[in-house]
Amino acid sequence: MIICKTIFNIYIDQEKNSSFTKANIVSNRVRFQLASDRMSEEWIQTSVRDYSKEINSRIIVVDKDNKVQLDSHNSFVGDKFYHDEIVEALKGENSSGIYNFKQSGRVMYISVPVIVNNKIVGAVLLSTSIEHIHDEVKHIWRKLELISGISMIVIAVIVFLFAGVILKPLNDLKNTINKVTQGHLEEKVNIKSNDEFKEVAEAFNMMITKLEEVDNQRKDFVANVSHELRTPLTSIKILSESLINQDTFDKDIYKEFLIDIDSEVDRLNNIITDLLTLVNLDKEKLILDNKVTYINYLLEKIVSRMEPIAKQKNIELKLILNEKIQIKIDEGRMQQAIINIIDNAIKYTQPEGIIEVELYKKEKHAIIKILDNGVGIPEDKLPYIFERFYRVDKARSRNTGGTGLGLSIAWEIITSHGGTIDVDSQVGVGSIFYIKLPLEK
Repeated sequence: MIICKTIFNIYIDQEKNSSFTKANIVSNRVRFQLASDRMSEEWIQTSVRDYSKEINSRIIVVDKDNKVQLDSHNSFVGDKFYHDEIVEALKGENSSGIYNFKQSGRVMYISVPVIVNNKIVGAVLLSTSIEHIHDEVKHIWRKLELISGISMIVIAVIVFLFAGVILKPLNDLKNTINKVTQGHLEEKVNIKSNDEFKEVAEAFNMMITKLEEVDNQRKDFVANVSHELRTPLTSIKILSESLINQDTFDKDIYKEFLIDIDSEVDRLNNIITDLLTLVNLDKEKLILDNKVTYINYLLEKIVSRMEPIAKQKNIELKLILNEKIQIKIDEGRMQQAIINIIDNAIKYTQPEGIIEVELYKKEKHAIIKILDNGVGIPEDKLPYIFERFYRVDKARSRNTGGTGLGLSIAWEIITSHGGTIDVDSQVGVGSIFYIKLPLEK
C-alpha cells in the first residue's frame, strides 16, 4: 500500500508540474489580449480552444476582478469565479488542488497568474481529469497482488522460459547499447512484449532521443561558433593578402588596413572571451561566490564605468535609486550580467538618447529596471533574444560589434541566482529589461 501511495504521489507531482507548464503557456499566450480587453477576438478564442483539446484540459481565463473572460467549454463566460486556486493566483502565487466530483470524477485544478509589466491582470485555471492516474495505480496494485501470490509452479515456468523470454530482450538491449556507444544514436530498442522490458526499452529509447537532441544542439553550437570565427578570420585574410600583393608601399593604406585587422582581432577576442564565459558558467552553475552586497553601490559602480561609453554616443545614462537594498549575490558575476544589458542598450540607442537604470523593491524581489529609447525589439523576436548567437538584426549587430552572446550570458548568471529577466519592447520606442532577484529575510 505504501508503494502504491508513493507511485500515486509521483504521478500526481508529474501531472501537476506538466499542468503548471501548460497553464504558463496559456498565460503567456493571452496576457497581452487580457491586459488590453481583447479576449473576445476570434483568433485567441480559437487558439485557446484548440490548445484545450490538444492537452485534454479545460481552460478558463479570468480577469483581475474574477470575471471569466474565456472558457474553452463556453459555459462560464461572464460569470465570476472565486475558487481558492484563482484567488491565490490573483495574489501572484501558483496554486493547485484536487477534487472528487460526483459527475466528472477526480479533477486537478491548476491556476497561475497572468502578468504584464509586473502587474497581475488575471489568472488562468486548468481543469484536468486525473482518473487515469487512479486507474494506473489500481492496475499496478493488482500486479503487485498477483506477484505476491506467485507459487513455485510459476517460478518453474519462468525458469523454463528464461532463455526465450528474458535473455532475448536483454540481448537486444545490449546490442543496441553497443551500437549507441559507437555513435549510432539513431538506433532504437524494439521490444514487442507488453511487460517491464518494454517499459525499460521505452525509457532507453527516450534517453537516446534526448542524447540525439543534445548532439544536434552541440553540432548547431559548433556551426554557429565556426561561422562567427570564420567571418573576422576571412576579413583578416583578405586584408593581409591585399597588403602582401601591394606593389608599392603606401603608408596610409597600410595604416588603414592594419587598423581594420586590429578591429577584427578585437572582435575575435570578444567572441572567444564570451565563449569562455559561457563554458565557465556551465561548469560553475552551482558554485557562486555569494556575499552580502548593497545593490545601490554595485549599480553606482557599473553606471560610473559605463558613462564614458554612453557619452561617446552622446547618450544620457541616468541612475535612479529609490531605496537601499542589500542581498546575497556573486557581485562579480552580477556586475557582468548588468553591464552586458546596459552595453546592449547603448549599442541600440541612437545619439541624444536616454538610458535609465532604476532600483526598487517589489514584494519579495529586488527589481533592477533598465530602460532605453532605442530601436526596440519586434514582439515575435522577444522569445529568442536570450538564445546563444541570436541576433534580431544580424547586419546591425555586426556593425555594432556584438557577438550575440551578451544577453545569453546575462540570462545564465541571473537565473543561477534564482532570478528572472522580463522584457517589454516596442519597435521605434525602446526596450525595458526587468531583472528580478529574490530578497532574503
